[in-house]
Amino acid sequence: MTETTQQVRARRRRSLFVGGVVALVAVGLVSATSGAMNISIAEVWAALRGGADLDPTIRSVLVDIRFPRVVLGMLVGASMAASGAVLQGSFANPLAEPGIIGVTAGSAVGAVIYIVSGAAVLGTFGLSAAALFGGMAAIALVYTSSRRSGRTDIVTLVLTGIAVNAFAGAIIGLLSYLASDAQLRGIVFWTLGSLAQASWSDVVLVTIMGGGGIALAWSIGRALDVVSLGEAQAQHLGIPVERIRIISLFAAALAAAGATAVAGQILFVGLVIPHAVRMLIGPSHRALILGSALVGAVLVALADVVARTIVAPAELPLGVLTALVGAPVFFRQIRKSRLGEAT
Repeated sequence: MTETTQQVRARRRRSLFVGGVVALVAVGLVSATSGAMNISIAEVWAALRGGADLDPTIRSVLVDIRFPRVVLGMLVGASMAASGAVLQGSFANPLAEPGIIGVTAGSAVGAVIYIVSGAAVLGTFGLSAAALFGGMAAIALVYTSSRRSGRTDIVTLVLTGIAVNAFAGAIIGLLSYLASDAQLRGIVFWTLGSLAQASWSDVVLVTIMGGGGIALAWSIGRALDVVSLGEAQAQHLGIPVERIRIISLFAAALAAAGATAVAGQILFVGLVIPHAVRMLIGPSHRALILGSALVGAVLVALADVVARTIVAPAELPLGVLTALVGAPVFFRQIRKSRLGEAT
């Protein structure tokens, strides 16, 4: 008996989520055991159980350094991938991604301004608040600039995002020139992307912002299914298209800004992963957003393992690695799409 398209997609969803959870656990264990100090899986398990007989140094390395880094990498990957999925659905455009439409760059500018100004008004979360404000400001600028006759022009949206990225790069370059040596090191961290400074407070922040953004995006998933078919069809069915887009923009900015605030610019995660997941399980946005978050969590955590082991004892910036891998994959996808159109 031949399976229907819906049955095939349902089976693939189950396989994706089961396989994703297994992969997430496996990558987490590999990440926790990888580093300058050799730590076994048995010691990782003992630390998770709170074993009293575990060496204090090993416990400190795991609990204070590696565990928060593993969890943070997963949360950052989930946030960026889900952000890309909701933006692509909202604008029915595979190029709508946090980095391309300026959210990531805006967040980085906010963080860099905070670093150079030496502000400490908001205490521990001041840097994250600055990153969130920068991301929101960037996406508000892109959105308002792309509005025409009560609608959002997709081409203008992407072009404005490119302009915002260029302007943000100029601001970061100027501030880098004016920064002290200590501040410049912080700026380099934000522009290249890294999980090297991961802490439990960062985990809490991304859990709140990323989790909130993903939950909000999931709540409008069914409306996004209709919006992605076209504005005319969605309005005919009574879907408030612009309100859904505003909600999706806020959700995407919340998740992406939270990730950028603690890890810097992690590029192409929100662009490539939703593409791959959509091809596997279909366009249903509730499943797509959760599936993208799961795959993003696995791949960013895995990329972080590679980043800190491939050139050991040095560490390759995570954002550089994701760009090196993501850009060729994206170019290949564009070529396949063009060839498909030609045939």
